[in-house]
Amino acid sequence: MKLKYRHLLLIIVVILTSIKSFAQSTENINSDLLNKPWQAKWITCPGISGNEFGVYLFRKTFTLNSETKQFIIHVSADNRYKLYVNEKYISNGPERGDLLKWHFDSFDIAPYLKQGENIITALVWNFAEERPVAQFTNQTGFILQGNTSTESIVNTDKNWHISKDSAYTSLPVRIPQYYAVGPRERFNSESHPWGWLQASFDDSSWKKAKELSYGTPLKSFKEYGETSQYILYPRDIPQIEEKPQRFIQIRRSDLPGIPENFLTGKQAITIPSHSKIKILFDQNNLTNAYPVLKFSKGKNSEIKLTYAESLVNDKSEKGNRNEIHNKKIVGTQDNIISDGGENRTYQTLWWRTFRYLELEIETKDEPLTIIDFYSIFTGYPLTEKATFKCNDSALTDIWNVGWRTQRLCAGETFFDCPYYEQLQYAGDTRIQNLVSSYVSGDFTMMKNAVASLHDSHMPFGLTQSRYPGYVTQIIPPFSLIWITMVHDYWMMNEDKSFTKSMIPGILDVLNWYESKIDSTGMLGRMEWWNFVDWVNYKNWNSGTPPGINTSNSSIISLQYVYTLEKASTLLNAYNFKDPATRYLKLAESIKSAVYKTCFDKQRGLLADTPDKLNYSQHANILAILTNTIAKELQPVVMKKILNEKDIAQCSYYFRFYLAEANEKAGLSEGYLEMLDPWKQMLDNGLTTFAEQPDPTRSDCHAWSASPVYYFLSLVCGIKPNEPGFKSVRIEPHMGQLNWIEGTMPHRLGTISLKLKKDKQNNITGEVSLPKNLTGFFIMEGLSKPLKSGINPIRINK
Repeated sequence: MKLKYRHLLLIIVVILTSIKSFAQSTENINSDLLNKPWQAKWITCPGISGNEFGVYLFRKTFTLNSETKQFIIHVSADNRYKLYVNEKYISNGPERGDLLKWHFDSFDIAPYLKQGENIITALVWNFAEERPVAQFTNQTGFILQGNTSTESIVNTDKNWHISKDSAYTSLPVRIPQYYAVGPRERFNSESHPWGWLQASFDDSSWKKAKELSYGTPLKSFKEYGETSQYILYPRDIPQIEEKPQRFIQIRRSDLPGIPENFLTGKQAITIPSHSKIKILFDQNNLTNAYPVLKFSKGKNSEIKLTYAESLVNDKSEKGNRNEIHNKKIVGTQDNIISDGGENRTYQTLWWRTFRYLELEIETKDEPLTIIDFYSIFTGYPLTEKATFKCNDSALTDIWNVGWRTQRLCAGETFFDCPYYEQLQYAGDTRIQNLVSSYVSGDFTMMKNAVASLHDSHMPFGLTQSRYPGYVTQIIPPFSLIWITMVHDYWMMNEDKSFTKSMIPGILDVLNWYESKIDSTGMLGRMEWWNFVDWVNYKNWNSGTPPGINTSNSSIISLQYVYTLEKASTLLNAYNFKDPATRYLKLAESIKSAVYKTCFDKQRGLLADTPDKLNYSQHANILAILTNTIAKELQPVVMKKILNEKDIAQCSYYFRFYLAEANEKAGLSEGYLEMLDPWKQMLDNGLTTFAEQPDPTRSDCHAWSASPVYYFLSLVCGIKPNEPGFKSVRIEPHMGQLNWIEGTMPHRLGTISLKLKKDKQNNITGEVSLPKNLTGFFIMEGLSKPLKSGINPIRINK
């Protein structure tokens, strides 16, 4: 699976070093700032409506009589900010939410302050009507609050200076695919006030800020109950990771003689006057990053940056992602106009997704010098703590590419894909929750996703399909998946109060579905977009299965049953005995109706609809998972749907549930034989896993990273044995592998497993559990308790 390239101009080893010398992010928040209105006010630029596109620069100088060991500030903006102290970059934010839960960030900036004059500066932008779908907004604004009276000297008020940066204009993206990430930028460096970060910069012509309302945290609201523009909440995720990375190679160039040291940042290149050139950079892997271009001179030169996950041929086919011959770049673009000055640096406001980046330059009367060109990787700081090793190197490649896919789909929220949408859909997010928590042991994003989708509840009972997002979209099956996310979180965490707080929302969703049951005992005709899977098969329409808009769907009915059973277990644990019992009875009633109406005895499969004209893997997967099909028949049905090709097949997304059903049917030893689609993607040069088979829109979709979860939960067999992961059940399924080794983080420590087969298929190894964790080991007839520490394993054939 190693990457092979031809026609390489230059190759260089990637160097990743830390860039972000953060002021310390802190949870040290004065309690008054959580319970009372702030003294700081939201401020904005005078003379604007606040709803138009704009980039604004804020400045505040202040004097300290002596050095300080602590200086805590709290910051937020609409849409977003980048914060600097004494010319040092601090961070950007705020964490995405909605107007009823608008986050602020907290920093101790003492390490960046000095005795005497200091300056705090902020770049704030509003993408207005072109903003990302995930971005809520009220109006352009910025707020900064000192933690105590000591820091209050920097509170935002009319004494801050502000100027609109007219260098920026919006470049709306118009492409044939659904795109929801926001605009690109045109940056005319002649209009930018270079040096504005410096305390010595003359801002006497800048305007005094216009004051808006005071900052208001939730508990500050008392009489009358009217909300303000924003209800402020502390940030509840870590600061986003940022680190510089160098391009690996240049694949094509119209500029001869580019030195190797250019890619390392040690040598500049010069583009002659009156020239048009293109340079195609290859990162070797897909990435999310801020491109950084440093340049000098070349007045009025036009510089265009084009970003793409892959190149395409004249038929818009991607083909092998490593190949560039007879291919071109097609993608979103940023434009820069040089002012002819020295040592200019341009960095995009928001990050871009790319493997390939083309630099297209047209110079005018003056040569342009490119001093350096690199990017700054960014993403949620997930740490790869779990490991999976075995004798099949292809599985190692799947693990690595799957984890990269997960990482690129995690920022301030999880999102389906980084290039096109950056939206947190429930269907995608359930899989991301499991992958990220199993590998990193970090449940912050999982909890945030559950809470965010809970906050999206509509008055009639369903959650929105994705959240945060100002464009409302309803996919009813994703409300069911949200409930299974709550169940997953409950099984993995001891967080009883949070899980319990989700129960009213769970009941709302279940009751909405119950109201849709018709005289057949199944769910009847359904409104909204009842997406199940991207299936290219007869009578499937835009991901919705047959029957959903005309009669009955066994798939949707059984997805409801699947959810009812998980919800009933959770409800029973929290002493909601009556609804738990009622929902289990309802589940049994629906299963009986589905089986009676849709099971085709002659074919031995469950049909998608009562007329038995459509069949799918999906219906039978859910029939197995819910025991709608008797347990003794499940292996037979499972083998049928794996082998029959004249039924609707699962895409990468629903193969998560295909694997779950395969395990339920007792066929997990064959799981590794189901990984051919992932091996094909690797053979096709993908460095992340795609949304669906070619022709695919997105080359990076975290719902396709499910093998990473299954390598740990199924191949290694590590699962919670009870809610809260208080004990562990380890039931490995090695298939044809000769040996496996796996580790997984647990809140008590690390769970580890080592197993090896000899020539007679005898199995030896050990399981190690952290202190205070116990469990059970089950494999090929052996069942034994596990204690904390090392547990030897031996299975003789």
